Amino acid sequence: MTDTPVHSGQPASPAPTAATAPSRRALIGWGGAGLALGAAAAGGAVAVARSVDDTEPAASGAGGAIAFHGIHQAGIATPVQDRLHFAAFDVKTTDRAAFVQLLKDWTEAARRMTAGRAVGEGAYGGLAEAPPDDTGEALGLTPSRLTLTIGFGPSLFEKFDLAGLRPEALVDLPKFAGDNLDRNRSGGDLCIQACADDPQIAVHAIRNLARIGFGKVVIRWSQLGFGKTSSTTPDAQTPRNLMGFKDGTRNIAGTETDRLKKFVWVEDAKDADAAWMAGGSYLVARRIRMNIETWDRTSLQEQEDIFGRDKGEGAPVGKAKERDEPFLKAMLPDAHVRLAHPDTNAGATLLRRGYSFTDGTDGLGRLDAGLFFLAYQRDVRKGFIPVQRSLAADALNEYIQHVGSAVFAIPPGVRDKDDWWGRTLFAGTPGGTNDPKEA
Repeated sequence: MTDTPVHSGQPASPAPTAATAPSRRALIGWGGAGLALGAAAAGGAVAVARSVDDTEPAASGAGGAIAFHGIHQAGIATPVQDRLHFAAFDVKTTDRAAFVQLLKDWTEAARRMTAGRAVGEGAYGGLAEAPPDDTGEALGLTPSRLTLTIGFGPSLFEKFDLAGLRPEALVDLPKFAGDNLDRNRSGGDLCIQACADDPQIAVHAIRNLARIGFGKVVIRWSQLGFGKTSSTTPDAQTPRNLMGFKDGTRNIAGTETDRLKKFVWVEDAKDADAAWMAGGSYLVARRIRMNIETWDRTSLQEQEDIFGRDKGEGAPVGKAKERDEPFLKAMLPDAHVRLAHPDTNAGATLLRRGYSFTDGTDGLGRLDAGLFFLAYQRDVRKGFIPVQRSLAADALNEYIQHVGSAVFAIPPGVRDKDDWWGRTLFAGTPGGTNDPKEA
């Protein structure tokens, strides 16, 4: 897999300079508490000069930046990184203008962090009486191909007079067979997906966005992930899930523009009920617990029958190579590959970016481990829902359980330095702006 910055066919955006960085707020820092400065500060206190400019990229080359600007958000069809920090937020403010400003502040912070720069004026060297703008744990690290992707949940459209702009495709997911969903790991008004090759970079990104949002949003739940279980890079080695099987062999590649257009991206002409979503997509996130200990005591033959592939090569039943076209009728009727295949589901196809997770034990000596499933699609009603209903008969269900769930509308990308996350949604709502840069 290459680290070449690629997003929507565009080169990596030029990193913002210190001159374009948000100026330090005298009374309130990025997400920090207000600090009234006395007459001495007002009378000429000067920030200590940095010996190193921590607003500049830490390094270039390996672990470089993926472009933030583009028609589509990065983190969907871009090459899948090794690590994930996913966070769902609840909105606490009722002030629409304050929430829109938060989206703009988040966009600027994301623009800087994905370029390998510190948030605002950095982690040190500013006013000693105020919290620094950046938490500092990413100092000296490369961007590590960080991407940040925002999404809006169904519950957000119950706020800020947005009800009339909720897309028809953003449906509440029905209850599926075998669901045992934890409300504390489900839903959310917003989500941020942070992917990077360095876990500290991903955690730093979520931490800083949460800090900026203090008082306006709060994290509802979050998930760390490792070991990507799907790839969007053609001919790359297919990753394996925690059950030891290759996952995502037939996943949509980031270079397959025709399949992306058909199955992933929203279009104006064909999805006219939500014109503001043109260039966006829809995300289903599911936390899938694996019964690891039971699986590990299952015979190899049964494991292969359950998946419909051999464990070594990943070839479909009766075939020699992993990417050979599967002959579905050669598999058992309840084989996972057979039931999930587009031919079984009227062509329904998903772009997956899942990650493995382990979160300690359940208190009974069993690993709390599994798959954090992330799937992008053009319409949830024609993508995830029919596939998941088909999987009700999946033999794999004996070894897994869906314990968390959420669905989000992923708006289009940030086009340029004057654009911001959610502009297409909020610019046309009551209290919106008529500024041509934001319309």
